[in-house]
Parts: sequence; structure tokens; C-alpha cells
Amino acid sequence: MFKFTTVYRKVDDEQKLEAFFSGTHLPLAEQLPHLYKREVSRIVRKPGGQSRYHLMVELYFESEATFQQAIASETGIQLIQALEPWAEARLITWFFAESFEE
Repeated sequence: MFKFTTVYRKVDDEQKLEAFFSGTHLPLAEQLPHLYKREVSRIVRKPGGQSRYHLMVELYFESEATFQQAIASETGIQLIQALEPWAEARLITWFFAESFEE
């Protein structure tokens, strides 16, 4: 498996973040070709207290090759373009990872 993870930091305007996530991020992600599965986690806290993170989105693909095809699609390009301002403002952290279960 190969996954694309986006972690949203807590922000002052939580409604704006939620509107972007539910109105843009998730709908585009769900339209990605070759999407195997998606997971959304609302972060409650970290050990010992509050977390600085609000939300995590994990998009799973069968392989890095199918991910590359998905991200190169029109929908993939739209998703990356929509996320870039959030990344530039340091409101999200995003990364790609090989994923496996034991």
C-alpha cells in the first residue's frame, strides 16, 4: 500500500477549516482514480494533554504507481492546488508513505 497523509493543525477559525475540508478536500479526494480507501481521524488529544492537530486524512492506493497516476489526474492536480495554500501557511503537514499491516 501507498498512502498520502494530510494533517491539519488547529486554527482559530475552525469553521473555515471544516468548510474547506468537507467542501473541497474530501470531495476531491473521493474522486481520485485508483483510491483504495480513505480514513479520516478527528484528533482528540495527545498523551498528557491537548494536541496542536485537529484532523488527519489518509488516502490509500494499491501502489506508488497508482498514486502517481491519481495525483497526475485532473482531480489530483486540483487537490494539490487546493492544499498548497494551506501548506504554505503551515496549517497542514502532508507526506507520502509506504504502508503495511503485520
